Amino acid sequence: MDIGQFLNGLTLRPGAGEADIVDEERRLGLRLPEDYVAFLRVSDGAEGFIGDNSYVILWSSKELSSMNDAYEVQKYVPGLLIIGSSGGGEAYGFDTRGSAWPIVQVPFVGMDWGDAQLMGESFSLFLHCLREAE
Repeated sequence: MDIGQFLNGLTLRPGAGEADIVDEERRLGLRLPEDYVAFLRVSDGAEGFIGDNSYVILWSSKELSSMNDAYEVQKYVPGLLIIGSSGGGEAYGFDTRGSAWPIVQVPFVGMDWGDAQLMGESFSLFLHCLREAE
């Protein structure tokens, strides 16, 4: 699925270089999914509306480890890698506990796996879900 079709309403940033992506993967101790890496190459973070009803803030590659540390994500939801937010009280992140890495939504306040909602089986499907939200 081409991610470009979802980016029209977003304010994009210059793409991340390979060294930035590799450095962040090293800091995280994780290999990021290819469709997400493809997005980072196009725009290293973004903000705006996808579709008519979904606002999203996607963090840059350089912010991933520091923002996850600041929110103490591994303390509250081990295995979650937050990549951004709804611009309100919801965080979006990869569920890294299995091999598929779906994207889930969790509240920033009271962050817990019990409140996680599936938003897409991949980064591309997550963008599709946001675009189609009513």
